[in-house]
Amino acid sequence: MKIVVAMDSFKGSLSAVRACDIVAKAIRSVLPQAEVVTKPMADGGEGTAVALMAAAGGRWIDKSVMGPLHQMEVQAGFVWFEDSAKAVVEMAAANGLQLLRPEQRNPLQTTTYGTGQLISAAIDYGARRILLAVGGSATVDGGVGAAMALGWKFLAKDRQEIGFGGGELLRIDKIVPPCVGRASVTVEVLCDVNNPLCGPQGAARVYGPQKGATPQMADILDAALSHLADLVKDQLGCDVRYLPGGGAAGGLAAGAVAFMNARLVSGIDAVMSQSRLQEAMADADWVITGEGSFDEQSLRGKVVWGVSRVAIATNTRVGVLAGQVLLPVEKYRAAGVETALACMDCRMQLEYAIANAENLLDGAARRFARNCLNA
Repeated sequence: MKIVVAMDSFKGSLSAVRACDIVAKAIRSVLPQAEVVTKPMADGGEGTAVALMAAAGGRWIDKSVMGPLHQMEVQAGFVWFEDSAKAVVEMAAANGLQLLRPEQRNPLQTTTYGTGQLISAAIDYGARRILLAVGGSATVDGGVGAAMALGWKFLAKDRQEIGFGGGELLRIDKIVPPCVGRASVTVEVLCDVNNPLCGPQGAARVYGPQKGATPQMADILDAALSHLADLVKDQLGCDVRYLPGGGAAGGLAAGAVAFMNARLVSGIDAVMSQSRLQEAMADADWVITGEGSFDEQSLRGKVVWGVSRVAIATNTRVGVLAGQVLLPVEKYRAAGVETALACMDCRMQLEYAIANAENLLDGAARRFARNCLNA
């Protein structure tokens, strides 16, 4: 029997790499003769770079950059694939929400500048293709901070450069491209949302509150992103206002299109392709995937959805191990998932489950191996 373990991270408790290791070890303990292959998964959110490094090889290149606030310096980096001159840059490593204390969260001030520094460092290192994972951001600056780090200038009416953060976007009067050309590089933005840059479903109103925005701040930020969209269209000839997915990472996705000539791609599709998941599943009997909460969102462009699509093509049975299973059996079976097992029971407190995630996942994986894989 061959089993592919393709777990996503359990937010707040387990990385995808660790989750895969736990499940694989549990299966081997129950079925020592089974061939178990691990392929850590991600959909463009936090942990994507490390998951790809584990699944597809590559090495980590350290880089000190500006954090989410301009006075912060953080140790971040990117994943480098020598054979293909490709880099994976994860914006959360430089400008992620997890780098801030709750009282520091203020998208009027947070910036993507550090992400731009990572992109610049990857280009200087020799990258000809960059995969930009944009999940988990602390920012709503439309990617202006990242563009600044790449040499773009954003001038106010007095022809002075604006400061950092989403609150500065309304001051922009003139966008000035870099005067020095950079090596040709392809940028692909890995995202898992379809939200546009601005409007009721845009970056500020939908995701701003998660990043510390009050309703009043969200109004300011939405107006700021709308102003930026107008300037980009008028001065650069690039219309990003209604771009599906442009609102990802507080508009960094739209900014990448405008200032880096990037294209937006499905995060899970890119990760599955880079990790050669379909190749690993071609002769597999089962694929086991999962995440912290298996719910409606899981079937909309997330890891379980992507893995299940590949499983249909390879005729592989799909099992899900998740912290919580919030979908009825008929719903997940219609999506190609044969069985789903929760790590926690209905009486368990979430805080306890997070603190004991390793043991709970190990127990669920052993139950799955005994009850499903042995059947």
